[in-house]
Amino acid sequence: MNTTTGRDGTANAGTNAGAGGSAGAREPFGARLRRAMDDRGPLCVGVDPHAALLADWGLDDDVAGLERFSRTVVEALADRVAVLKPQSAFFERFGSRGVAVLERTVAEARAAGALVVMDAKRGDIGSTMAAYADAYLDPASPLFSDALTVSPYLGFGSLRPAVDRARTHGCGLFVLALTSNPEGTEVQDAVGADGRAVAASVLAHLAAENGVGNTDAVGNGSGDADGSGDADGSRNANGGAGADGSAGVHPYATGQLLGSFGAVVGATLSAALGPASDGRAGQGGHGVNLNIGGPLLAPGIGAQGATAADLPHVFGTALRNVLPSISRGVLRYGPSAGALREAAAAEARQLADVLTPGA
Repeated sequence: MNTTTGRDGTANAGTNAGAGGSAGAREPFGARLRRAMDDRGPLCVGVDPHAALLADWGLDDDVAGLERFSRTVVEALADRVAVLKPQSAFFERFGSRGVAVLERTVAEARAAGALVVMDAKRGDIGSTMAAYADAYLDPASPLFSDALTVSPYLGFGSLRPAVDRARTHGCGLFVLALTSNPEGTEVQDAVGADGRAVAASVLAHLAAENGVGNTDAVGNGSGDADGSGDADGSRNANGGAGADGSAGVHPYATGQLLGSFGAVVGATLSAALGPASDGRAGQGGHGVNLNIGGPLLAPGIGAQGATAADLPHVFGTALRNVLPSISRGVLRYGPSAGALREAAAAEARQLADVLTPGA
């Protein structure tokens, strides 16, 4: 049995149901992620074997160094952190041998109990998007992962093949929405014909995919309390009830459950946002509703300047659904497996204190 380490350092049973098993036995990604975050702590560690980090570890910038690095991270962390997130580009740069290392990294991490988010940021149309989805979200693929990062900037509808594959195989998606790089505002703050920022539109589509609504939802926002929605495809999670989870409120809206379709929202946005106590972030003057019923992957803590203390300001009432992603802040402590474990445990404790105070 795989074991994990919770926020208090105690061992827990592994939660990656369906790893290597049949698709029919696999729980939805959102359910597995919620359990992993609750059991192991709300932390995603990026597996980013870039040349400078390999050098810091005393490794050569070649396939052997890549494999040594990746195997060390997996052996040190996969049985105790909620999520590992390999950045595919750092493997692809070595060609087919690097991709082979990526395949082994994904399989070994999942076998040890971690959920794997493939950070590939794929985006295309039609059969090409379907092929990307098959590469990462089909259990028959050697790169099969629990979730995939994707880009919506060919139109959210272009992601339909990935959405469908994810739903079929119990996987998830993290869609770029409000990213941590400053250049992102050029696209994400752009306002469409409907008066909404691109980021707000992306988040509204994700809310709809998760079967909940928000005030920026696609359509008029009306729908039934059970999330079944109206003929126009919009849905309403509130159902006229209070925000305390009382009758009529979809459990995705209160954080009791977690949908499988998430957004990438940078933790670095704090300086650009106004108060977000209601779960809204006001980048560039355009409000966006982060209560999408799915996870919010939050890069930018550590080397990019954000801290755990910034998260409540950025995410407001959506805080419980935040999955912070840290790479260099943990990986710089390698190649010692013990030091990697200590760094990850410290980050997970600090994040849990902010994201789930009193839990």
